[in-house]
Amino acid sequence: MSAYLLLILAVLSRVVPHPSWFNFTAVGGSLLFFGARRPLRQAILPIAVLAATDYYLTVYVYSYPFQISGYLLTWAWYAAVIVLGHFMLAKKVSALRVTSAVLIAPTSFFLITNFAAWLSSTTLYPRNLAGLGMSYAAGLPFYRNDLLATAVVAALVFGAPALARQLTTPHTHAAGV
Repeated sequence: MSAYLLLILAVLSRVVPHPSWFNFTAVGGSLLFFGARRPLRQAILPIAVLAATDYYLTVYVYSYPFQISGYLLTWAWYAAVIVLGHFMLAKKVSALRVTSAVLIAPTSFFLITNFAAWLSSTTLYPRNLAGLGMSYAAGLPFYRNDLLATAVVAALVFGAPALARQLTTPHTHAAGV
């Protein structure tokens, strides 16, 4: 149930109006958590919900025409992050595993989508190494916020329960050690 509630939080973090500098969404962390806590056969639900959110934002909030081809990479990334969460965090959760997943998820989105933006744009970025650098430089503020948001959400959903267990589990002290 908590994976579904976190998915709702991810959608709300995207659709509720907020200052543009804030740009904090719970998408990466919620997808990692969904993958860790739900069977992979249920992955279609968060992908469909986030795809519907993409459609809503594009058409009704930003008033752009919706082109499905512009989102296929993003939707594939949603699926990949769920799979990442499943394989890295479903059986064993550790600080190293959570940290690794938190670094991989937003970094992969940043690298893939900015490369795709450079590759597909015929006017925005020159078709050379400098243009590719410009594309990545333009994405850095979004990457920073995405990395921070994913880290905060993952710390809350994976770290808070571990901390609570640690605080409520009686500790035994071995005498003479």
